[in-house]
Amino acid sequence: MSAEAILGIGTDLVEIDRFRDVLERRGEQFQQRIFCEGERAYAYKANDPAPRLAARFAAKEAVMKALGVGLGAFGLAEVEVIKEESGAPVLLLHGRAAELAADHGVSDWKITLSHSERTASAFVIALG
Repeated sequence: MSAEAILGIGTDLVEIDRFRDVLERRGEQFQQRIFCEGERAYAYKANDPAPRLAARFAAKEAVMKALGVGLGAFGLAEVEVIKEESGAPVLLLHGRAAELAADHGVSDWKITLSHSERTASAFVIALG
């Protein structure tokens, strides 16, 4: 069994109340540009989708940081957070995000999401 190297780490915090305001102000088109259909469906199962969406937004930003790229390097909806049967979050990258990860030698991701009443956070590790 070979060990994988840590190629990058990224973390991000999102203030949930501010994010909720952005979601309300920018509407559904904004959400469709940022989140995959499955992410939106999962978030809207809750009475208040803002914490779940904020955590997923933080994950997208954390992936950018782990890859060492800035906003605009890929579309945010190209990073998708899904859940395993166990409930553990998993990252799926599509399009340009997947290309950048491959160019950096990333073969796997580790991710953790969390939120309190006020903030949502994500921490990711890029492995290769």
